[in-house]
Amino acid sequence: MSVSTAIDRLFAQWAKPDSPGAVVAVTRNGALIHEGAYGMANLAHGIPLSRKSLIRIGSQSKQFTVLLALLLEAEGKLSMDDDVHKYCPWLPPFPHKVTLHHLATNTSGLRDFLEMMVWNGLPLASVSDRALARSILARHREVNYVPGSQMLYSNTGFFLLSEIIEEVSGRSFNELLAHYITGPVGMPDTLLLKRDAEIHPNLVSQHMRGPTGWETTSWGFPLGGEGGMASTLTDMLAWQAALAAPPAAWQPLLARMTAPLHYTNGTETLYRMGLVVDRYRGALGIGHGGGVAGGKSESIRFPEHRLGVVILGNLSEMAPFALARRIADAALAGELTPHAPPAAAERLAAAAGMYREAGTGEVFTITAPDGAPVFTSAGGATSLNEEYPGHFAPERPTQHLVFTQGAANTLDAVFCGETTRYHRITPPTAAVRDLSGSYANAALGLDMRITGDSMLIRSDIGALRTTLSWAADDLLLVHAGTGPSEARPFIATLGVSADGLTLTTDRTKGLTFRPK
Repeated sequence: MSVSTAIDRLFAQWAKPDSPGAVVAVTRNGALIHEGAYGMANLAHGIPLSRKSLIRIGSQSKQFTVLLALLLEAEGKLSMDDDVHKYCPWLPPFPHKVTLHHLATNTSGLRDFLEMMVWNGLPLASVSDRALARSILARHREVNYVPGSQMLYSNTGFFLLSEIIEEVSGRSFNELLAHYITGPVGMPDTLLLKRDAEIHPNLVSQHMRGPTGWETTSWGFPLGGEGGMASTLTDMLAWQAALAAPPAAWQPLLARMTAPLHYTNGTETLYRMGLVVDRYRGALGIGHGGGVAGGKSESIRFPEHRLGVVILGNLSEMAPFALARRIADAALAGELTPHAPPAAAERLAAAAGMYREAGTGEVFTITAPDGAPVFTSAGGATSLNEEYPGHFAPERPTQHLVFTQGAANTLDAVFCGETTRYHRITPPTAAVRDLSGSYANAALGLDMRITGDSMLIRSDIGALRTTLSWAADDLLLVHAGTGPSEARPFIATLGVSADGLTLTTDRTKGLTFRPK
């Protein structure tokens, strides 16, 4: 089977006149070996996707933000070793020093501001502004962990970096982008698109599934360098070419962005400076993905094999990181470490169930709907990849977790270099106790009201209603809206203790609520 045939099959489900989809390009040794456009840019007007379609790239923006920060550092306008309070005095004092380097490497421990907006009752589709985001961050003195000791994906770091580079330069993000990057590289259509309501040539519609079919969607929050950029396939190919053969002035900066980093325990990090660096079937991969309301993307290079993959999609139900790896399977057939024997995945599938880390509210499930194991956490579902014999990791580029089967009903895991163990739990057949009542996190201005299996969290800016189900005698699952969905069975866990309740998500740890 040819490479193009294999890729066409991967994207066939979206290659329809009644579906949004993606544009895809694959290069080898600097030459284009596949290009495809699958699905529509705008369903209402019947406009197909093309290499000139302007599509949000989401968190791929982070690599541009970091490069801009490093370019400004080279001019003496900032230092990545500076305390973030030097530039953002409005932030509260933290238990430990947080530097700009921590922000750029997702090791700051700061809670994700987008998630915090949601828990404050402000849906991301609601119109808001960056001043409101700053006011929410100004309340969060607590951190998820000691900076540098772990990695949890946090948009807060890049929100702050985006604000800082504009402040120290006296220029807008778009002005900086055009001056330092997109102008020199030749990316004329790439820009920061703060709001989805802006009008630009060839701008696509973004889509997600609704009750009766596809619906267009958007965010009401004005995005910055944490995830607000939009680009085209043509421009992103130019970007990959620039990364493969960078200008001389960029070379030391890009080397810093991808150089090995270590947690304080000595383990090498997965996330570097605005880029993910890991290995897939023995091949070194460097890149970043992105996700916004109604859109997903991925741009990754396998430099040892001189292979590049770009995927830009205008729908939410796509896993571009996994798709990029399947493209690598096809393009590098015979050059990669062989896949694990089927028996390994079968053994893991046999361990299907819900698992909880000893003593915490960290929960994930393993299911095998089609015989292939699927990992689901509060962040959603993803496939599992055997990193090395018997050791599996979620096919998610920003979750540094690897686990293997342990003793009966356990999984032994390594998270950011620290060993831990997960125990299989069996949900009670009925509610363990009635938690109905009022709770609060006074420091954050959050009030919680539980009535039966319903939970309402209120703040001074909004309210969020969720539902609850028991996972263990002292642990509940928190479900979006009226209950779990197939795509996202739970969005958080709620630990129960004598002192109160503790909310935990993939990006937030230890959000406590005390009885009122």
